[in-house]
Amino acid sequence: MNDAPPTDADLLAHAVAEARAGLAEGGIPIGAALVQADGTVLGTGRNRRVQMESATRHGETDCLENVGRLPAGVYAASTMVTTLSPCDMCTGAILLYGIPRVVIGENRNFVGGEDYLRSRGVEVVVLDDPECIDFMGGFIRDHPSLWNEDIGVED
Repeated sequence: MNDAPPTDADLLAHAVAEARAGLAEGGIPIGAALVQADGTVLGTGRNRRVQMESATRHGETDCLENVGRLPAGVYAASTMVTTLSPCDMCTGAILLYGIPRVVIGENRNFVGGEDYLRSRGVEVVVLDDPECIDFMGGFIRDHPSLWNEDIGVED
């Protein structure tokens, strides 16, 4: 029996599954998971801006909404796992809830608030995952207008 805690790559698999689901629904392929230190997944989410006609349902915010209201101590003992570097809005949510650790699948296609997170004491781990890089890069190439809308950039 293996009682070793899950690796960051193991945790990323939950976020990747959400990103794939979002893409299959016609959305933007960004997924997230909120995970406790022992590997218990509190919840997952995906970017649902397109699917829900939402202004704020990015992967991380959808995950937090799906998890629901939790005591501050739970957030303070958790890791946010996301397939893509978090944007300013998601960075703010991570800071607001005091999540001390963020695991990022990739930041080659987009670099969000990583430096700000670090400056506020958050541990940031970038996995440079080839699958995350490929599906996000392909999405940006194939849907530039939708991507620009998602990150608040005019075409």
